[in-house]
Amino acid sequence: MNKLALAIEELHRSENDLAGELLQVSDRHKVDHEIFHVARDIAGWSQQHVHELARVGQDYGLDLDAEPDHDPRVLAKVRQKGSELLGRHHAPALLLLRDLRDIHRKAAGVSLDWEILAQTAQALGDRELLAATKRCHPQTLRQLRWANSKLKEISAQAMVTD
Repeated sequence: MNKLALAIEELHRSENDLAGELLQVSDRHKVDHEIFHVARDIAGWSQQHVHELARVGQDYGLDLDAEPDHDPRVLAKVRQKGSELLGRHHAPALLLLRDLRDIHRKAAGVSLDWEILAQTAQALGDRELLAATKRCHPQTLRQLRWANSKLKEISAQAMVTD
């Protein structure tokens, strides 16, 4: 397997991980309606990226699963129920802070991988791969900015209150 195929495969795995993390955070913080709905919406972007990477990976001999990994519904329901029971106490604020940090880190890594792929596609003159990076990378940057803005919004309150 060549280096580019390895990069595509790693990005496919990372996008799957990011989508899964966003869905889990959404479930864990169901009582925070913004987190619940926005995290689910932007997880869909990573799921689309998984499909896109499987498609372009075929040109490099990869047989990647075009369907994103799914969060088992039973576990999702358990996380959502736990969120409802905890409500908006201070411990959930610290959990949300940790979860947003994890999303931010994963999205930053995915963003870097898209950048590497874009630069490589440009150097190789692979227009299809470059077009895929131009479609997907901006959404990853939006995921990153969302996590960053939510961290700024909740960090002081989560850290200062008892």
